[in-house]
Amino acid sequence: MIGRSRDMEDKVTVAPPDWLDGEYSFFAVYDGHGGADVADKCGERLHMCLERHIAKAKEEAAAGFDCMDDEIEKLQDESNKAPREKRMGSTAVVVLVGKEDVVVANCGDSRAVLYRNQVVLPLSHDHKPEREDEKERIEAAGGKIVCWNGWRVEGVLSTSRSLGDHYLKPYVTSEPEVTVLERSDMDDFLIIGSDGLFDVMSNERACKVVKETLESTTRQARGSGRRQRLC
Repeated sequence: MIGRSRDMEDKVTVAPPDWLDGEYSFFAVYDGHGGADVADKCGERLHMCLERHIAKAKEEAAAGFDCMDDEIEKLQDESNKAPREKRMGSTAVVVLVGKEDVVVANCGDSRAVLYRNQVVLPLSHDHKPEREDEKERIEAAGGKIVCWNGWRVEGVLSTSRSLGDHYLKPYVTSEPEVTVLERSDMDDFLIIGSDGLFDVMSNERACKVVKETLESTTRQARGSGRRQRLC
């Protein structure tokens, strides 16, 4: 699905099978703003930061995000486009799928949603300036939220956490919220998406569309007598 923006600033990453020695599979969606540079860099590097700096991603995911944010700031400082680039940023929702659990690290307003036994389970919660705990954190740091075509940090950014956006530090933080959920035989599928999807479709509607598509594809495969591989 393509949103209203004329420019594509989203990035999707699937890490190689040997990431973290195969203990977890890595999937991520990055939604850039102000330009695609930060989302592109996250797509290239965040899984490496997580792998390099922490032994157990689910316990210290914040260290990997902090490392990525530092790399972005250093690159922007060295760039001849530094003033413009400092106004670039990206949300990040990372999903680690292991044999026993699913780990979600979210920074911004992209989402991860699990469909389990006909129940829709949000595995992340949007970081918005008007969210009460986020509002308190921003104001405690000396910042403010302003309603300007929606609530925004300093009247500018509509998400309260992101990678990049160094001109809005410390009000906008790169620290992710981490959710760990034990896997179940009843798990059907998991959706990872940016606000380009979830601004126009609820969690429930998105799961309904995926469920119906999977069921339709399965019926067609059975009818043709051919195996269907779904990714």
